This record gives sequence, structure tokens and C-alpha cells, in this order.
Amino acid sequence: MLIRVGYEIAFESPEPAAMILMLYTHPLRSPTIRKPEHLQIEPFVPVTDFIDAYGNRCARVFVPSGRIVFRNDAVVTDSGLPDLRVPNASQQAVQDLPCEVLQYLLASRYCEVDSELKDVAWTLFGRSQPGWPRVQAICDFVHQHIRFDYMKARANRTALEVYRERHGVCRDFMHLAITFCRNCNIPARYCTGYLGDIGVPPVAAAMDFSAWFEAYLGGQWYAFDARNNVPRIGRVLMARGRDAADVALTTTFGANTLKSFKVWTYEVPDGSVDFGNLGSLAGTTNASQ
Repeated sequence: MLIRVGYEIAFESPEPAAMILMLYTHPLRSPTIRKPEHLQIEPFVPVTDFIDAYGNRCARVFVPSGRIVFRNDAVVTDSGLPDLRVPNASQQAVQDLPCEVLQYLLASRYCEVDSELKDVAWTLFGRSQPGWPRVQAICDFVHQHIRFDYMKARANRTALEVYRERHGVCRDFMHLAITFCRNCNIPARYCTGYLGDIGVPPVAAAMDFSAWFEAYLGGQWYAFDARNNVPRIGRVLMARGRDAADVALTTTFGANTLKSFKVWTYEVPDGSVDFGNLGSLAGTTNASQ
């Protein structure tokens, strides 16, 4: 399957400012890219790429005052299969975990492992079967406990506040699920990227980037989605880290105002794409957020 992904994001800045951008597909996606992405910035400014501590591809720029527009577009190949499910994937004891995954057991900006959620986690999930069934039980609870409400999105809501307030957006679902996993000694990390309405009925909402999380079971990472709570087709990873603080798509060292925001991700028929001229395919679709 071929999936077209991209965005156009515009800001207004009163003064020149430095920015860090995390607006590329993840390096692990490089082998699947059929039409290479190219970050375009209007007006033109020099771009310096780098890889951060979590393996994400980032860019740093210094933008002038006024309007600045970021655009990107790519076509990637995908298996077309839903998220992999391995119900017998086991949970490793902490002492047996690889050193590099231990950080995903610890508290982070939005995931307060060292809070009252620790007792809540063991009360709710302590009797569930360790491993995949326990992570699925966590996803089931979060999916049922939290009401999705885009109008109540808040950038500083933590997992404990999500649990108490019982509403939020996709990042809030993931933060709570990640915190429960870590409290149950299951390494979990936050992911952001593209997820379109492929294989599911479209929703009547503007397209946005999506969030999911990965849990470390049986010696590898698996994708879980506490918001949708069903296997989905066509996740295109952009970045991952301990929580949303590690994968901010744009970070501005100064004031700016978001002026416009368009994201697209949709299947395109194989053989129908002119890789030399993708302009005629531009558009937006609805998708889960």
C-alpha cells in the first residue's frame, strides 16, 4: 500500500526566533519512503538537521519576524496490515530488561509514575495476567475511563490530571496508559506521527497528527493505542520519547502564534502517483486524532 503524508503549518512571529523542528518521518521509516520528503520553509532559511537522544530526526532554524510556513510531503509504502497483536508476548522482570529501556520505567514530565497512580495501577491491574494481557487491560480501562474532547485539550495536562478529569485528547489517553504500564513495571514510550482513516469509517473532524504508545514485551516494542483501542492500518512514525515533552513537533525560543494547520495522510493507488509532480494530489482528509 502507498500512503501520502504531509502538512502545511504557518506561524506568525513578532521577532526573529530560533526553533527546533521535529517534522520529519522517523529514520526507521527511511527504507519505506517512495517519494522522498523535503522540508520547505517560506521564506527560505537555512536548515541544520540532527538526531536527538531518542533517535528522532530533527532540524534547527532561525526564522525572521513575520509569517513563516513549513511544508512537507512524502509517499511511503506500508504493509497494509493492522497493528501486530501478540497475545502471548511476555513481561520481563526488571532485572532482566536491557539497560537502554530502563528509562521508560521512570517518571517523566507528563507521566508521574511516583504518584497516587501507582496504587491505582496495582489495584486495577495487579490481578491481570502479566505481559500483553495486562497492557491490553490498561488500554481497555483508559479507553473506557477517558472521554475524547478536542475542545478541552490542554498542553500541560498530566496523566494524574487525566485520570481525575476523565477527558482529553489522544496524547492524554497515551500518557495515562504509559503511566499505568510503567507503574506495573512494563517499559512504555510515547509515539507521534500520521494515522489516517484507512480501513475504518472517516470521522467528521479536521486532520491532525496522532499519538500512540509502545510497550516493551517479549524483547521488543509493540504499538498500542488506548484512544482507538483497535488495531489500525497505516501508522507512520515521526518521533518517540518518554512522553509528549520529548516529541514536540515545533519548539520556539520566543513568541509566536499558530496561524494555519493542515495535515494529510491517505492511501493512494499504486501506479497512480506521478513521483515527479505530486502537487495535483494535495489535500486534507479526516482522521482520528
